[in-house]
Amino acid sequence: MQSVDRALDVLEALAELEGEAGISELAARTGLPYGTIHRLLRTLLERGYVRQESDRRYALGGALVRLGGVAERLVGTWAQPYLARMVELSGETANLAVLEGDFIVYVAQVPSPRRLRMFAEVGRRVLPHCTAVGKVLLADRTDEEVRAMLRRTGMPRRTANTITDPDGMRAELARVRDRGYALDLGEEELGVHCLAVPVHDGRRVVAAMSVSGPAERIEALDREELARGMRKIADEFGTELAPRAGGRSRPADA
Repeated sequence: MQSVDRALDVLEALAELEGEAGISELAARTGLPYGTIHRLLRTLLERGYVRQESDRRYALGGALVRLGGVAERLVGTWAQPYLARMVELSGETANLAVLEGDFIVYVAQVPSPRRLRMFAEVGRRVLPHCTAVGKVLLADRTDEEVRAMLRRTGMPRRTANTITDPDGMRAELARVRDRGYALDLGEEELGVHCLAVPVHDGRRVVAAMSVSGPAERIEALDREELARGMRKIADEFGTELAPRAGGRSRPADA
């Protein structure tokens, strides 16, 4: 069991180091001896969960893609009852999104029962700087990580309301951290507003949940009350996702 635990430490360290690292970086992040890391990496290389680059650094391998795709579909299924509660709370479409590389990906949705409603197609990929879910997920990253990501993606203007400079985004993320939710006020699409909250698994923010709808309907809601209700639902979902000693037991009604 110790070997499994340590192998997972190495994989998680690689993920936290943007998917690629050298032995010394992994040792510093995990606290494991160099020899132990070498042995673990050898096994992970053989199974395709890690690959070695030409500069002898290690990166996450393609075998994780298959596992990640299956896990993502399962998480989307588990989220449905929680998203349905957010629809009941707000009357608007509810979404679940995750950060994959430098992009936000929508992995689940429950639509509003109203005739005029918003849709974000499941599987759609968007940049993080102009969406409420993106801001929530960026707000959990360090300033250095955010700067690096924004340099890679750029900050293209989607509408006249889009934040397009790093200083403006840093100030926006500070507001997100302070109040516990993020807003998209027509920054991705004019006339559409969105409010998003984080999903914590007990260690980190692993996803974002949001409600989106026509600007006038979202603005008519009590923003603080809506955010409180959404955070309660997101926290319950995060508890379901949280790692548990001795294995994970999902509620029967979820």
